[in-house]
Order: sequence, then C-alpha cells, then structure tokens
Amino acid sequence: MRPINADMTGRNVVITGATSGIGVETAVGLARLGASVTIAVRNPTKGAQVIADIRRRSGSDLVDQVRLDLVDLDSVRSGAQELLDRLDDIHVLVNNAGIITDERRETRQGFEEMFGVNHLGHFAFAGLLCDLVEKAGGRFVTVSSIMHRYAPRIRVDDLNYEHGYTPTAAYAHSKLANL
Repeated sequence: MRPINADMTGRNVVITGATSGIGVETAVGLARLGASVTIAVRNPTKGAQVIADIRRRSGSDLVDQVRLDLVDLDSVRSGAQELLDRLDDIHVLVNNAGIITDERRETRQGFEEMFGVNHLGHFAFAGLLCDLVEKAGGRFVTVSSIMHRYAPRIRVDDLNYEHGYTPTAAYAHSKLANL
C-alpha cells in the first residue's frame, strides 16, 4: 500500500458521494497528491460548485464530474459509459455515496432504496468499470459503516425489506452487503 504522501500524478480516481463529507475530503486530499479526480454526482450544478471548492482547496485543476444517480440503474450505466468513453484507466474507484432514509422507498427499478443506492448501485457501477480498474492494477474502495454489526445476515429471502422494515435495520443491511 502506498504511503499517505504518495505522488498520485497521472493517476485517475473516481469518487461517488464527493459533494460532501468524507467524499469531498477524499477528493481534496487525492487532488492535492496530483491525482486526476472525477466526482460522480446526482446534481451537476452542485457538482460544479463542489469542483470549484476542491480545486481551490487542493490547488489542482484536474477535477471533473460525471453524472451518476445510484437510485437509477439506467443512470449508473450511463455514468459508467461516460467514464469508459473518457478514461483509459482508473487507478482508484471510491464507492463512498450513501443514504439513510426515515421511511421505506424504492429505487426506479423497484429495490428497497437504501440497499439499492448504498450497495446495488455501487456494485453495478464497479462491475461496469472493472476492466478500467484492472487495466490500471487499481483498487476498489467501498466505504461501509460500523452499522453493519446490527444486521445479523444478508436477507436473501427479503432483500427489499418488504417485511419488518425499520430504517436502522435496512441501513445496517445495506452496510453489511457492502462488506
């Protein structure tokens, strides 16, 4: 593993959930190290504002965005295709985006929303970009949570949490799936 002060010049990094929190700080840190950073965002207008902040804080202009809404697998395919068309390789793919909701909702394809966004969307995104990451000898980083401890198992019999739904349990389930 590279030391924290590694030179990332010439390396492509893609980060989901990089418009706030851990994602934006990861983008700033990797851009400071010289990486070319692409943030995957639901809202391109907000993405443009965040890019300006990342560029200012990191001192790097090598920051761009791709539209990606993990609640919709069509958007996942579209975002991945844009990256496949744009990049020759990806050295690091950081699957960071995540949601927690207070009520049960579904993705556009009918999956329980937290499981769909926090796990299935990222799983599909990583699968579609796998060749670019492998070509670079790169790494997949999936951000999970200690909340996985509150999910005793993957609910293969009820992935959509149609029975016994609580927000905390569904979130924990999605984080266990990440692991």
